[in-house]
Amino acid sequence: MYRIWYSTESFADYIIDHTFLRKITNVKKCKISESDANNPLDFYTIPDHIRKILYLDAPDLIIELNDEPILSIEITTEAGTGHNVFQRFARIAAAAENNVPVIYIYPEGKLVHRKSKEPLEAFDRWDSINPLIFLALDDVKTIFDIPALLFYFPSDMTSNIFNSESQYILRNGLHYDSDESTFPGCPDSTDSQMLDMFNTINEICYTIEKRGISMAKPDLLKGMYVRDRTVAMLFEYGFKAKDQIKFSQKDYLKPSYSMRNKMSPLSSVTIIETEYLLNYLSQYEINHYHIGELLKSRKQTAIYQANASFRGDPYPGCLAAIDYLICRTGKTLEDRNKNLVMVWGKVEVDDANKTITISNEKGSTINDFFRDVKKSSKHNLLVKNYSELKPEEIPRYFMQIRYGSTYSKLKHIRVYSYFADAILFPDGSLWRDA
Repeated sequence: MYRIWYSTESFADYIIDHTFLRKITNVKKCKISESDANNPLDFYTIPDHIRKILYLDAPDLIIELNDEPILSIEITTEAGTGHNVFQRFARIAAAAENNVPVIYIYPEGKLVHRKSKEPLEAFDRWDSINPLIFLALDDVKTIFDIPALLFYFPSDMTSNIFNSESQYILRNGLHYDSDESTFPGCPDSTDSQMLDMFNTINEICYTIEKRGISMAKPDLLKGMYVRDRTVAMLFEYGFKAKDQIKFSQKDYLKPSYSMRNKMSPLSSVTIIETEYLLNYLSQYEINHYHIGELLKSRKQTAIYQANASFRGDPYPGCLAAIDYLICRTGKTLEDRNKNLVMVWGKVEVDDANKTITISNEKGSTINDFFRDVKKSSKHNLLVKNYSELKPEEIPRYFMQIRYGSTYSKLKHIRVYSYFADAILFPDGSLWRDA
């Protein structure tokens, strides 16, 4: 039996009506509850096999076959410049880490209305997708041997059309489905990108249905539609990277990582020798405590700098993407060739003393992190006695016994604490020993 877990029901209907699922009579639709923090009244009713891919964040749609998730789909209409395109990357990583193929629907570009220097004038321009997303998805595909594909949300960008008569100008250049009453906010189903996506969904699901999940998943990358999309994504990366960043002839002779490091969020990453990080953290080695073996096991450390006020999006997704782009070498967090450290501030490398210093222009402090962790404590039932529990809280209590606060923490706290080997503030630090 197929079940479609959805965040927005109209998008679930859109996928069902435009794929082979429309021919199946027993497709069941179920609403996704994001987390125990956001949906404490019903998150505990989510089956365990679905809950396993919600430990970081909830995707927009999951296709399930016979109690196994077989495809996760994410869709957005946001402009994909800079950090923005990675805002939902933690959702993609969570699905992939549970061996679930992923599809990401994102505009190639979006018309953004901005005021010019003249107060009575205005202008619009295309905000184009950050091409680094294609490499990040390809890294996910390579590490987990499953499809991780991006399809463009249809737009006018490729036609380079902009005039006041355009029917799309009020919709930021995006093309929505003509059946707006049934599929509000969904992409134009007649667009070639969406037609390719529907065929890809059919191909993945047919293969799994025919051969069974365990037998089919190793061969999903061999499907013709999956292979075509994979090639198209790598072409898009090369074309758009060249277009967005003015590379010199010398740049093309350098390794590919020297070019990709010019793009966000890698442009906010500094690579240091781990010795510098250990010297910085040595201030905490008192009373016979010494930093553990994990950080010491990697010669280099990647430091992601967010010189901003402490918050969530887009930084959690960017941290996840950086892991796959330059740190991850295998399927687990231990499979890294560099430590991944998040710094809330600006890092200065002190070569003379082989250490670093941290400052933050926005005043971020480790107390901001602890404040958000404490916000999650109100969802913790484990401090209660049995007599204090309402009947509907008992299965939720049982879930928390098994998973602790995994699903009860705020989303950005879950992602930061999952991906980072260390989190540094100007006035305090957190780190993993193992």
